[in-house]
Amino acid sequence: MRRAALATGAVVVLGLPWAVPRYFVFLASLIVVNSIVAIGLNLLSGYTNQLSFGHAGFLAIGAYTGALLTIHAPALPVPAALLVAGLVTAAVGLALGIPCLRLEGLYLAMATLAFGFVVVEAILNLDWITRGNDGLRVPAARLGPIALATDTARYYLTVAVAALLILAALNIARTRTGRALLAVRESEIAAQASGVHLAAYKTLAFVLSAFYTGVAGGLFALVVGFLSPDSFDVFLSVDFVAMIIVGGLGSVPGSVLGAAVITTLNDSLAGFQNYRPLIFGAILIASMLFMPGGIASALRKLSVAGAAGYPGTAPPAAKPRQGDDP
Repeated sequence: MRRAALATGAVVVLGLPWAVPRYFVFLASLIVVNSIVAIGLNLLSGYTNQLSFGHAGFLAIGAYTGALLTIHAPALPVPAALLVAGLVTAAVGLALGIPCLRLEGLYLAMATLAFGFVVVEAILNLDWITRGNDGLRVPAARLGPIALATDTARYYLTVAVAALLILAALNIARTRTGRALLAVRESEIAAQASGVHLAAYKTLAFVLSAFYTGVAGGLFALVVGFLSPDSFDVFLSVDFVAMIIVGGLGSVPGSVLGAAVITTLNDSLAGFQNYRPLIFGAILIASMLFMPGGIASALRKLSVAGAAGYPGTAPPAAKPRQGDDP
């Protein structure tokens, strides 16, 4: 059943550009890009309980790095440009993660929020590189002989990169590093008593999260084709946090589902910007009250209940027979 569902999903994903209008292909590419960011943020928040409101800044660093490489080094292959964008952003994540090691909770959230503002100000002040408020137009990149000049070509690029990163994220939890990160999430004291180096693994989580977001930023630059500081405001960071809460903390599939829901809602509510904070706030409150584990947890419970053959969350308890101990 699971293999059939995966095969059906793969067919839908690969055949989407040929079945929907061009705009929906562009929207699907944005969903995939946001899914990569959400997975990266979940590696940080869902695995080590470090809340970040600065991932829009990481996305901006990756986007401008990828865009500048595309402009000034057009012969550089797209995969190499995305890798460089990820590595540059990971280096910034390392520089941010080390001083943030002693911060927790609200203080960490405020520090990362300030980082997002610093990145936007840097983009504005480095206008001789970034063009500042005028914006930076990104030319179509090339993947060998193929020009990524259409929404369909860019969609397949984002899907291919996302598939690799999703597989990597799924395998992280099975490694010693993943188990150490999960131990940090459950209890820092117990993890440290078990020999887990808290500072090293928290910093590693920051670096991994920044790398994922930097690669997503490079893809974002190629998909959108135009970069402006206004695209990376604090509300974008809030959207990323909403994605992992709605989708499910510590869940890679949940990150993808959360990104799909929030990105689609953002697009649907484009004409109701005044009501957007109210609607998103209500969604987050409802999710935390009625689906504390997110969509992924709710689907998992429904799957278990369905496999047991009961419509509820658990089968009814068997009645004791005569002679049984009470």
